[in-house]
Amino acid sequence: MSLDDSPIDVEELPGIRGALLRYRVMAWVVGVLLVVLVVVGMPLKYLGGNDAVVIATGVPHGWLYMVLLITAYDLGRRVRWPWLRLILIAAAGTVPFLSFVAEHYATQDVRARIGTVRETSAAS
Repeated sequence: MSLDDSPIDVEELPGIRGALLRYRVMAWVVGVLLVVLVVVGMPLKYLGGNDAVVIATGVPHGWLYMVLLITAYDLGRRVRWPWLRLILIAAAGTVPFLSFVAEHYATQDVRARIGTVRETSAAS
């Protein structure tokens, strides 16, 4: 992955938009599953002896977290994020509610980069 500051070309925008959408969907799905797992499933399991919610959400969360990592890497590669940002975004999928925060800031960053590309191409 290139970490240089080379500008994003206008031709790359459709791919970036698609990668952003995929990342946003996965961040929300993984985030909701993790919140349900921690806020509902764990108390039911340890206080009520019922592990049905943990079973129903734990395994899908784990598998979909792997998909989230792939979508975050794809987006980060396209917009040339530094490795630290990618690592923080990846870690956000393991902390309840944090994936929503990471998704918000990632979306702001990508939209700002898209705006910069548009301004640069309009000025040319």
